[in-house]
Amino acid sequence: MEGLNMTGFNTRLIHGQNINDNQTGAVNVPVYQSSTYAYPDINGKVRWDYSRSGNPTREYLEKQIATLEHGANGFAFASGMAAIHAALAIFKEGDHILIGDQIYGGTYRLINDYFQARGITFTSVNTQDLEAVKAAIQPNTKAIYFEPVTNPLLQVTSVRAIAAVAKAHDFLTIVDNTFLTPYLQQPLDLGADIVVHSATKYLGGHSDVIAGLVVTKTKALGKRIYFIQNALGGVLSPENANLVRRGIQTLSVRMDRQQENARQLIDYLASRDEVATIHYPGIAGSRDHEIAAEECDGFGGVFSFELQDDVDAPAFVNSLQLIRLAVSLGAVESLAELPYEMSHAELPPEERLAAGITPQLIRISVGIEDAADLISDLNQALATATRRQNVHILKRSIG
Repeated sequence: MEGLNMTGFNTRLIHGQNINDNQTGAVNVPVYQSSTYAYPDINGKVRWDYSRSGNPTREYLEKQIATLEHGANGFAFASGMAAIHAALAIFKEGDHILIGDQIYGGTYRLINDYFQARGITFTSVNTQDLEAVKAAIQPNTKAIYFEPVTNPLLQVTSVRAIAAVAKAHDFLTIVDNTFLTPYLQQPLDLGADIVVHSATKYLGGHSDVIAGLVVTKTKALGKRIYFIQNALGGVLSPENANLVRRGIQTLSVRMDRQQENARQLIDYLASRDEVATIHYPGIAGSRDHEIAAEECDGFGGVFSFELQDDVDAPAFVNSLQLIRLAVSLGAVESLAELPYEMSHAELPPEERLAAGITPQLIRISVGIEDAADLISDLNQALATATRRQNVHILKRSIG
């Protein structure tokens, strides 16, 4: 396929860049488990010398994600948190970074318990409010880090607008593209400088691998990320790099099914009196929808909803049978969680409530099962949660 111009996204999911690692004719890059590589002689030039610094299986994945995100360089890490760490570790003591006010709990912990202790300062800001972003800029601001679709309330920030502000003030834009993936959005094309992924989620897609990816817009930024990757050594193993590579090949077909299932589940929940509010950028009539429709090619497979106060939320999630009660998202199986008690438990209670993360909020990561079966599961769980709440009310009234 040398010289062939592969412009279709689905084609590029299947066929990454040839790294010319062997002459066997294998259609997939092998899993290279070697920790070291032989030199032809003492003065010989080698492409790989030690697997922390570079591995053929990992390199294939790194080049593939760079291609999909339209970036200059890609890097694969042992987890999404290791990827986020690398993206923030390029800054130094005395630097200031703006962060979105709704970020993953693990990122919150990394910033507050690790980087701030090392002399980097952070200001939390509502990235939907450009005036608030501008007002938070300091002379030493070096970057803004945010999630364009927040977790778990699915609020949407314009990457293009934030990147324009950043460029006007000469600092970097770093985007966590885990929820949307390059299938639904390419932040670098919208002006971002660095993209990070928890590849554990949609890119891996099967709940069987922990991985993180970073993509840089320029080679100069790539050199800074590579220094962190090689110096600290939090690299993705060749076995896990292969699992992510394999997962990427079916990304679009999985996400198409997940988005269609999400639409059907949302339509069902919108008809239920037990549901107070549904959060999803695919629902028309909001600024979130307008931004997503303009900057994305879809709305994703995650949504959240709030149960009415007279519905027992823990009983609801505990009663689900097909939809599993678990953190994480983006896999072929559907998952449900209570963010207040699970994924966002790192945040103090007052911050959870201030961010709109209430005890009644349910997050659903939609899988590729039959939608009718998922709806049936939601239906029986709602019935159980309502019955149990009624029993609690009755006991209180009698008591």
